[in-house]
Amino acid sequence: MILAVAKNRLLNLRRDRAAFVLAFVLPVAFFTIFAAIFAGSSRSATRKIPVAVVDEDHSEVSRRFVEGLKAEAGLSVGLKPGDEKDPNGPDYTSATAERAVRKGEVPVALMIPKGFGEHPVAFGPAGENPTVSILADSSDPVAPQVLRGLVQKVAMTSLPAALARAGMAELEKWSGGLTPEQKARIEENLRSIETQRTRSLSSDGAGDGLVPVTIRDVVGETKKNPTVTFYAAGLGVMFLLFSAAGAGGALIEEAESGTLDRILSTRVSMSKLLLGKLVYLAGVGVAQLTLMFVWGALFFGLDLQHHVVGFVLMTVATALATSAFGLLLASLCRSRMQLVALSNLAILLMSALGGSLFPRFLMPEKIQKIGLVTLNAWALDGFQKIFWREEPLVSIWPQLLVLLGLSVVLFAAARRVARRWEIA
Repeated sequence: MILAVAKNRLLNLRRDRAAFVLAFVLPVAFFTIFAAIFAGSSRSATRKIPVAVVDEDHSEVSRRFVEGLKAEAGLSVGLKPGDEKDPNGPDYTSATAERAVRKGEVPVALMIPKGFGEHPVAFGPAGENPTVSILADSSDPVAPQVLRGLVQKVAMTSLPAALARAGMAELEKWSGGLTPEQKARIEENLRSIETQRTRSLSSDGAGDGLVPVTIRDVVGETKKNPTVTFYAAGLGVMFLLFSAAGAGGALIEEAESGTLDRILSTRVSMSKLLLGKLVYLAGVGVAQLTLMFVWGALFFGLDLQHHVVGFVLMTVATALATSAFGLLLASLCRSRMQLVALSNLAILLMSALGGSLFPRFLMPEKIQKIGLVTLNAWALDGFQKIFWREEPLVSIWPQLLVLLGLSVVLFAAARRVARRWEIA
């Protein structure tokens, strides 16, 4: 009897496609996405951190220091905006490097100041040593800390003569001075070190404090709560998709109850019916996102009042796109259970790839490109430009264009699929 009951439930599971998808397809799909995202963590080669380097010193020491940074496997050093292969292209300046960090082109920038070649390292207090600056985007809290550690390592491995000279200066300071013969002999040995120095930079450890370094958060420094500001749209867009799909399911219920046939027998056409539902769903979506952002502004310091216009534009475009997506899902499904399974599968996968569950900028480059097929990625990019990077309204035109274009395409697809109810 027990085996008979179990067999009966197994047969029901095979017939219930919705339950089968939720039980077997969704977990495997989720595992595949996150395994692809985190696959690099188990490999010897870690994610390279893009860094814009500004050499204001232009000395032989700073040149060797930059070469040492380029040799680091964990860094992708850029000296020029755009194409590094263009020999005539302008180098990064302090202004263009900071602009690149603010726009999200690179997570960090390194500023090597004038005078670095004369006093690159310090064994004690910095004193007269110029301070190297790191400009950071706090949406990636790991990058500036890794770069600061690698700066110390590169100072040890690529500037051996500078280290020795700094040590000699400290020795002379506290020992009462060296004789001219001693100084000449040490200088001769240092020149020999520089001549014989190998380009292999495989030191095991990194010192701390040899190079004075400061970190400045150029993006989140004016925000009360950078984390909330950066991630506010993530969950909002995901739940907007769930809400639109669930509300769109009313179309299935109307078809099952016969209400849809009675509506279509009046002057209301299928196109007008779907447009009316689109307006309703979009209105609910706008209200949902508004509630979430107002809540964030009241209790978590999200700066909504200075970005109202950008928020309205992105909210309306996002609500239209998610609503059209919900109508398409409802039109494709034959029952509520099918809708639940399909919407859970599609929305969770879109949220994982699009950045609602994990930041896209931390994903491998290939996964980031794949994520652009989702509504989430375009919506989050637009909201982040407005609230996080505080770019002008004109900067969000690609996101608005894509979301509005998807709204038209998804609605047209929903209208075409919904013809089955008219034929029936």
